[in-house]
Amino acid sequence: MNQPTTDRPFTGAEFLASIRDGREVWIYGQRVKDVTVHPAFRNSARMIARMYDALHDPARQAVLTTPTDTGNGGFTHKFFKVPRSGDELVAGRDAIAEWARISYGWMGRSPDYKASLTGTLGANPEFYAPYQQNALNWYRKVQERCLFLNHAIINPPVDKGRPPGDVMDVYVHVEKETDAGVIVSGAKVVATGSALTHHNFIGFYGPTPLGRPEMALFAMIPMDSPGVKLICRASYEMTAATMGSPFDYPLSSRVDENDAIFIMDKVLVPWENLFAYRDLEKANTFFPRSGFIPRFTLHGCTRLAVKLDFLAGLMLKAADAIGVSETRAGQVQVGEVLAWRNIFWAMSDAMVKSAEPWVNGAVQPNMNYGMAYRFLATIAYPRVKEIAEQTISSGLIYLNSHVIDFKTPELRPYLDKYLRGSNGYDALERVKLLKILWDAVGTEFGGRHELYERNYAGNYENIRLENLPTAIATGDADRLRQFVDGFMAEYDLDGWLAPDLINPGDINRIR
Repeated sequence: MNQPTTDRPFTGAEFLASIRDGREVWIYGQRVKDVTVHPAFRNSARMIARMYDALHDPARQAVLTTPTDTGNGGFTHKFFKVPRSGDELVAGRDAIAEWARISYGWMGRSPDYKASLTGTLGANPEFYAPYQQNALNWYRKVQERCLFLNHAIINPPVDKGRPPGDVMDVYVHVEKETDAGVIVSGAKVVATGSALTHHNFIGFYGPTPLGRPEMALFAMIPMDSPGVKLICRASYEMTAATMGSPFDYPLSSRVDENDAIFIMDKVLVPWENLFAYRDLEKANTFFPRSGFIPRFTLHGCTRLAVKLDFLAGLMLKAADAIGVSETRAGQVQVGEVLAWRNIFWAMSDAMVKSAEPWVNGAVQPNMNYGMAYRFLATIAYPRVKEIAEQTISSGLIYLNSHVIDFKTPELRPYLDKYLRGSNGYDALERVKLLKILWDAVGTEFGGRHELYERNYAGNYENIRLENLPTAIATGDADRLRQFVDGFMAEYDLDGWLAPDLINPGDINRIR
């Protein structure tokens, strides 16, 4: 992997150069020679490059950057650094939002996403013993360069009806140990955005598969490692470029985070890249004890809030364009979108402004509000999509096929007449606006985003169930029970026990 010459964050150009490293990425039956120029990835790569350039932009540095705590004298994105106070946590959240605005909220796996984990390594290295030095080294390296990492932690859902032991050949496992490291094979899903990342973090969510020590592995994998292969889903960016234009598909043309199957075929993972290995207890408690979950929920909630900013603005403009902004029905629908937007900003605020003390002087986002976000996002996003479909309705498909129609003299007068909008919107502006909304909710890209937001924070059951063990672990469950116990203690079969309340003996007719 090509690196910048100094220990500072990449510029946009340096980022693009750093992922021209011979990585093995496959799409449409062909191996991609260079993801930065291939039409399936090139503009999405450039949107990430914009984020790196923003770190060097004097107009944005005050919000985005802070001095490193590694001793190198450099600077970093604020969320990459261990927060030691509530104010630092608020600043980290604001930096997440600033970066998210560069992709208008549509790129969830931006480089700061995995800082949710790496930003904890410097505070909690003891958890990784005997690999605590690895944790500290990776904390320093990722912070100083703002490396772009992703994770793939889900086992391929192969033959769900069969016992896990029958399909263990697909699970990531260590085949053998060498002086240089461990040799690993198996697959993980879904490696969202990994084609453009520097490293992929592997692990698993839940207990160690089959309870086998060779599967108890959490490690960092460079994307150019021999034997690492990505098999990508269809590219919405490439489809947009082939059959449309930026005017027709303005979102999928440049913010398509391609999802992939992450395969390791006898990959050497150096010892210095390991975080947990053959330790079942540590592997099984990695996510609740590593500190990742409170930070990833903060990142996810803040990014979704920015995305809802965009969708709310889009709905406000679309309601104007189709003439429903002054109707009660239209105002009710747009008002609900604004309410959802406000809820997620409120939860993001609550997470950072009710920060909780953690280990070694660090603070963490409030876990309870983060867990609430995980649950509520799965309801909110499909509802916002439904509101767009209900309110704008046929306006989403009452559109011409391609930008070229506007450049066709025989068609232009008809388009100008029959596709014009309300409130001063001419045909060109109406179509331009509604094609954004159609790309957001109606295309394959839009459908994928609903699926993404439904499953981003975990499966349907876990995002609900995990609120209970969290409440038990934090003592909240006992406090809630005691709250009710206090109420019940104020009366018995003979009436009120509380001395300030009056028993009904003077008027009660039953006795």
